[in-house]
Amino acid sequence: MEHHIKSWAEVAPRLVAVAAGRAHADLVIRGGILVNVQSREILDGWQVAVADGRFAYVGLDASHCIGPDTEIIEAEGRYLIPGLCDGHMHIESGMLTPAEFAAAVIPHGTTTMFTDPHEIANVLGLHGVRMMHDEALMQPVNIYTQMPSCAPSAPGLETTGFEISADDVAEAMSWPGIIGLGEMMNFPGVINGDPQMLAEMAATMNAGKTVGGHYASPDKGNAFAAYVAGGAADDHEGTAEADAIARVRLGMKSMMRLGSAWYDVESQITAITEKGLDPRNFILCTDDCHSGTLVNDGHMNRVVRHAIDCGCDPLIALQMATINTATHFGLERELGSIAPGRRADVILTSDLKTLPIEHVIARGQTVAMDGKITVDCPHYDWPADARQTVNMGKALGDADFAIHAPEGANSVKVKVIGVVENQAPTEALTAELPVVDGLVEGEGDTYQIALVERHQGTGKVVNGFVSGFGYTGKMAMASTVAHDSHHMIVVGTDRQNMAAAANRLGEVGGGVTVWKDGKELALVELPIAGLMSDSPAVDVAAKADEMVAAMEACGCTLNNAYMQHSLLALVVIPSLRISDLGLVDVEKFELTELFEDDL
Repeated sequence: MEHHIKSWAEVAPRLVAVAAGRAHADLVIRGGILVNVQSREILDGWQVAVADGRFAYVGLDASHCIGPDTEIIEAEGRYLIPGLCDGHMHIESGMLTPAEFAAAVIPHGTTTMFTDPHEIANVLGLHGVRMMHDEALMQPVNIYTQMPSCAPSAPGLETTGFEISADDVAEAMSWPGIIGLGEMMNFPGVINGDPQMLAEMAATMNAGKTVGGHYASPDKGNAFAAYVAGGAADDHEGTAEADAIARVRLGMKSMMRLGSAWYDVESQITAITEKGLDPRNFILCTDDCHSGTLVNDGHMNRVVRHAIDCGCDPLIALQMATINTATHFGLERELGSIAPGRRADVILTSDLKTLPIEHVIARGQTVAMDGKITVDCPHYDWPADARQTVNMGKALGDADFAIHAPEGANSVKVKVIGVVENQAPTEALTAELPVVDGLVEGEGDTYQIALVERHQGTGKVVNGFVSGFGYTGKMAMASTVAHDSHHMIVVGTDRQNMAAAANRLGEVGGGVTVWKDGKELALVELPIAGLMSDSPAVDVAAKADEMVAAMEACGCTLNNAYMQHSLLALVVIPSLRISDLGLVDVEKFELTELFEDDL
């Protein structure tokens, strides 16, 4: 079922014959203006001829390539630009399978994606990565897979469904769609010479593939130098101009991201626009778009537009989303430019600044017109074990969410996870809470959070407190999207609603649900690994909108509140988190107690 494209070597005889005029092209595009990202030129009147899904001729006149069966597209004065590439992203974060993600982004002009299926690796291990990889290869556009490097991302502080080993990485390097190693998040491990992390990077480098970086620390001293020496070739964690400059000075590619939650282009692009650094070492990416962003705002076209709005030359912005990305992954002879032999991925647009995506061609085939997809994106047959991943071990009751106070206490001082609007880090707060009938009760803007183990069916529930969402009344919200280990996170003001929400996700195989006064207000079903839906993006986005409205109906006014909910178990980002092993003090990288000692 794989959408196969023959190699340049295989089709070179035909490409030569078409370019020489001895054979006829499958497709000719004429009457347009070619944007050349290799030379950074705009070439008026240049034409292209395509054969076997690749560019055969690129030049002033392709009339010698036209035969009776050649398809001709009249560009009518529009620009021809290469198909757009996303340098770093996680398909699962769109809550969609690779097929439905592709169907959502193709009309926006994305024809190549470099994806790290880190989320499914935590739930289904190497088997899950292989299924993502296989569905990716079935698509009519280019989806390359990076082998996830860190599952668990914090060994000893959380338990994943599966662990990724150096042997797994070495095995995956032989798969046809694997392009490198996914973001190396365990930067302390690399810096301290952790044998497994170094072995994973060695397996990748020995296979001639690219090691993805993720250095989430402000320290640009010896620690950063040591991390780069380990082999990480790119980094998308920069947030300031100095971050971008530090990375490119040491030979890394600086990936600047604009996703649904990250806005890191504007603060870093001044390295190019003001400091004048060589832009070929910069790459644009999304690092995650939710289905709603894809449906309403776009994908890589949105990122390029934003870079241009930040003062970047449109041709440089396009290079950062095409040729720079391809070159970084060793694919500059395969994609990222309109040049002989490359895959015929091309967009027709009437304006280089606002970038309307009017006609998308991938591998020489029209795949979208005027915002509508015109091809099929085939689905993988996801097996039962990928659809039955919410293993709670038992139905939960309100007693599972009871927090027992120390004997005889009328009130207790507890640690509270404090959510900060528009930020990934949380605050480590404390609160004095009342005890009723021996149980600690939430009060005001402090309510319960629970992590329900869902991989091994242990029936374990870890309880704590969280504040910052603004919830009121009797409500609960549960999600099986819970970075990074993806157990189930339940937040609620009422234990019965919490139990009902958790059991509901067990019933439907995962997703997100919001309950109020014993009734379900919204449900986003994510049956594949409890992370993804195989429904179209527009349907998933509509259900996600209902979820946001339901959170608001429960009193939540926080911007991007669902993202905050899904990150509450992310034990690699400060300050206080929850895992299946207990509360985690991320400042000290150790487990901590719920009750404060000074009672």
